[in-house]
This record gives sequence, structure tokens and C-alpha cells, in this order.
Amino acid sequence: MGLSGTNEWAAAWELLLPAVAAPPRRRGRTLQAALRDAVRSGRLAAGTRLPASRELAADLGVSRGLVTDAYEQLTAEGYLRAGRGAGTWVASVGGALPAAGIPDGERELPDVDFKPGTPDLSLFPRAAWTAAQRRALAGMAHRELGYPDPRGLPALRRVVAGLLLRRRGVVADAGRVIVCSGVAQAMTLLGLALHGDGHRLAAVEDPGSPPHAAQFEAVGIRAVGVPLDGEGIRVDALEASGAGSVVVTPAHQFPSGIAYSAARRGELLAWARGGERLIVEDDYDGEFRYDRAPVGALQGLDPERVAYSGSVSKSLAPGLRLGWLVVPDRLVAEVTRRKLHLDLGNSVLDQAAFADLVERGDYDRHLRRCQRAYRDRRDALVAALAESLPGAAVTGIAAGLHVIVALPAGYGPRAEPLVAAAAEAGVRVMPLSAYGRDGAADGRVRLVLGYAHLAPGEIARGVRLLRGAWEASATSG
Repeated sequence: MGLSGTNEWAAAWELLLPAVAAPPRRRGRTLQAALRDAVRSGRLAAGTRLPASRELAADLGVSRGLVTDAYEQLTAEGYLRAGRGAGTWVASVGGALPAAGIPDGERELPDVDFKPGTPDLSLFPRAAWTAAQRRALAGMAHRELGYPDPRGLPALRRVVAGLLLRRRGVVADAGRVIVCSGVAQAMTLLGLALHGDGHRLAAVEDPGSPPHAAQFEAVGIRAVGVPLDGEGIRVDALEASGAGSVVVTPAHQFPSGIAYSAARRGELLAWARGGERLIVEDDYDGEFRYDRAPVGALQGLDPERVAYSGSVSKSLAPGLRLGWLVVPDRLVAEVTRRKLHLDLGNSVLDQAAFADLVERGDYDRHLRRCQRAYRDRRDALVAALAESLPGAAVTGIAAGLHVIVALPAGYGPRAEPLVAAAAEAGVRVMPLSAYGRDGAADGRVRLVLGYAHLAPGEIARGVRLLRGAWEASATSG
């Protein structure tokens, strides 16, 4: 059924007409804006099933690709929901889509989601990436489309080694770089290599990133949490743990937001040199530091004791599944063997495209664009918190994609009532306690608020909703 004959769309039809009349270069943005406004205004009711992209394109007289792009963009923003084989639906804040249209296990997005660690996917450089893929494919010999070197394309490994040296101070040549499917696979590869070498216990930061422990435990290495203080992981507790390896985020600790002090970095390296020990550095968002130059990678201080991992998940998009692992010489052969057995290597086209993006300077330009946008959003969040929650303390603002907010004194010792009240109001927040021990001596509840994926207006609205939830739940905290 076409658009003009669909009852659900009748009320929204006139809002889409500007897309038809817009100049060709603005048509896509105009259609996205029209659909967004239709959802916001209620003209497109929650639970409405949208026409197939081909049908809508035919009714509007525009290309199918333009409609597909609009659907994908609004799905990423949370206005629409797409079920596998079930079409595209208008999202419902605080409600549910028809059970027949959405697969089991999918839930509605909140009105404002302060999920930490999420980049703004609308900033993805689509035109530059598409052009890079075309150039890569045009210049690729037929034989290069066969099974790749499991370590990654030689050209990309050279480019990554140069990029990491220039931007992060990582000491590496192409022979130490292994291209992988993000940091998750990097951790798995290292875990497999360490397990094969007899390691059965690894340390992780507490609080820290939950996947670190899960990834090591999945390969048979038990993970033990080690507490932090204001300078980084406590090396005395690390020594007492008996672990032979440790996963750390020294440039911008997740989730606390601190950067390891120079003294603590030295202590950590001294621990590694005290035996056959390995430090695994997850540089998950080291590119984004706003008030001074980024802190260099720990790996640069001792490349034979530190394995370094990073990816484009925060800088470009997690869906690319593209990352890298820089390992000490002694681990190159074993990690390469594990990579070969896991998946035979990453997509050659995506590897070549990313190498092209870096070499032409498009990647650096994109990072500068993201840096400006994320700094503005951080400032918007800090300002909104100061206005709506005076007395709240904000830390971890110098870098990354999230901050830590300590609620005003007197709220109470438990985060659960606030988190529940916030969810009821349509805003999702995560307490620091969800990532391990809080460790604060003042008894104030702390939240981890991500902001990079939210527009300033959404940030302000989300903080106002949070204020209402805070007032509603304060007496029960």
C-alpha cells in the first residue's frame, strides 16, 4: 500500500511535502527533518508502521536511497524502530510497539538516554567514507580480494603505526600491529594467548568496564577486581592479587574519568617488570581531550611490557568493527595464529578504506569536527546540571564522552530509587555503582552520564527530567 492510501500516514502527509520541493542537495535533510517533526508533534503516532522505503520513495518521487538514509538516521536517533523482517515503526516513549512487529527481547528507547560511551553516529563522514571505499576498490588487484593476511593489510598496519605514534605516542612498527574487530576481539586474542602461556588470573580495574572481566573469563582466565584511588589503579592491591596481567584505561579511566598520574604509571610499569607480567592498555577514547593535549599512551614508556588496544568505535562508528592491537614482539606470532583461527582476518575493503581516510587527512578532519561538537555538548551538560541540580559535583570533564555527577548532599545513600524514578520519567541514567565499587567516602550517589550522542537541547531536557526524578525519589533514597 502506498503512502497516500495509508490511513496512519494521512495526518503526516503534508509535513513530508517540503522534501519533494527542496533542492536536490537538501532533499535528504529536509525529509529527515519532516519525519522527525511528524514524530515529535504526534502526527505520526507511536506504533505506526511506516511504508517500505521503495513505496515511500515512489509516493514522494524521490530516490529509494534517500528514504533509506532517512529511516536509518531516525532509527539511530531513537525516533523509529526497525525489527528484523518486521519493517520500520514509529518509536513510543514509555510504551511498547505492537508485539507482532518487534522481535522478542527488544525494548523501547527512553526519551533521553545518557548511556555512556556512545558517539554521535550522525557525525559519521558518509561522503568521505564512501569515496574512500570507491578509491580502495578501484585500486585493488583481483588477488587482493582473496583471504587477507590475518594480521591485517600491510598498508593499513603501516598507517595505523604512524597514526598511533603521531596522535598517541605509541611505539610500534607495522610488524607489531594486528588489525582486529574492535577492542573486544583484541582482549579475546590476548586472553587466548595468555591462557596458552599458562596464565589463569588477570586483574581488572574496579570500578571498570564490565566487558574486560567477561572477555578474559570467556577464555578461561579468572578476573579479579583491583580498587582505584585518585591516581589510578592501586599497585599494592594489584601485587597482592597475584595476577600476572592487568587491563587498565590510564589515559581516561572508565568510568571514573581520571588520568593516571605519572607516579602511578611508573609504579605500574615497575610491577610489570617484576616478573613475566603484561599490562593491557585499553585506549578506548584517548582521542577526545578538551582542555589540554591528550595524555600519551602508557605503551610508549615500555613497548615490551604493555599491549595497546584501540579502535574506531568511538571516533567513527562501532558498527565498522575495526580496531587494532599493538603487542610486544614475543606475542606477535601467537596472537597472529589465534587471529587466523578465529576469523581468517578482517574485511579488506574496510581496511583499505580506513587507510585511505587516514592518509588523505579525512580522519583527522573528522576527529577535529567531533572534538568541537563533543566539547560543546559537555559544556551544555555542565551548564544544565548547574542550573537544574545546584550542589551537584561534576568530575571527569576534561576528556572522553561521559562525566561523573555526584548528586547534591542529603539525597541518600542508594541510587536505585533515583534510577527507577528517572526511567519512569523517560530518562535513562547509570549509577557509578553499576560498574563496581563506588569508593566515595562522602556517601553521595554518583551517576555516569554520557553526552556525546545527545544534542544540547536533549541534554537540557534530560537534566530537567532528572531533576524531577531526583525530587520525586529523594525521600525514599
